[in-house]
Amino acid sequence: MSAIEGRKLRLLFVTEDDPLYVIRFFEVFFDEYPKDKIEIVGVSVQDAFHEPIWKTARRMFRFYGPVDFVRLCFGYVGVKLRGDSIAKLAERKGLPVVPCGSVNDPAYIETARGLEPDVIASVAAPEIFKKDIIGVPALSTINIHSGRLPVYRGMMPNFWQLLHGEEHAEITVHEMVEKLDAGGVLGTLKWPLESNDSLDRVITGTKQDGARLMIGVLLKMKSGEAEATPLDMSEKKYFSFPQPKDVKRFRRRGHRML
Repeated sequence: MSAIEGRKLRLLFVTEDDPLYVIRFFEVFFDEYPKDKIEIVGVSVQDAFHEPIWKTARRMFRFYGPVDFVRLCFGYVGVKLRGDSIAKLAERKGLPVVPCGSVNDPAYIETARGLEPDVIASVAAPEIFKKDIIGVPALSTINIHSGRLPVYRGMMPNFWQLLHGEEHAEITVHEMVEKLDAGGVLGTLKWPLESNDSLDRVITGTKQDGARLMIGVLLKMKSGEAEATPLDMSEKKYFSFPQPKDVKRFRRRGHRML
């Protein structure tokens, strides 16, 4: 990648509206990124799972079960009463919030082009990026994934890594291509897992430390030192959203959801 000299790296974020977990990434990133080297030109926040809230609630009920779902709801109500959200956090930091229904909508693509980003970064964005939006930034469109690629492609990688008894969750920053979770790797971080762990702890911690990994990758991109390592797709696997039977196996391993 070519170095960016004489100016700041221009960064556009695309993420989902999650005030419980994804917001932890942005709390760290917005506080710690070097403002003399990186300029955030926009933060686009989409609906979680790109679906109505009642569908998300049904999905979460089946995933967490009745007791943990109620606990999760109390937490969600608490953050809503406090007014916590990624968009409001960005606004408090003086960062522009850029509306986005779909990243693949031609109108959004034109808006993104007008921002002239060097990098578009997806943080838990709820839809697949197609070639037109991937091709907008001058350097690259990147994604952060909380699992080792290409083995833990897909959804909820922290859950599957815990279920499979991995010693570490591997946070991965990689280039985005049209094929899901298949772009070259720009940086990784091994995050230790415990034999009797909590999904809540792991998701929170990997989001926070993932923000620091992302900052490091972006600085390498700015200096022209970033090199993408191609994935060996012969090892690829794909995991969809866990089903109740998977959660039962997860609990039998001694893990907790919250």
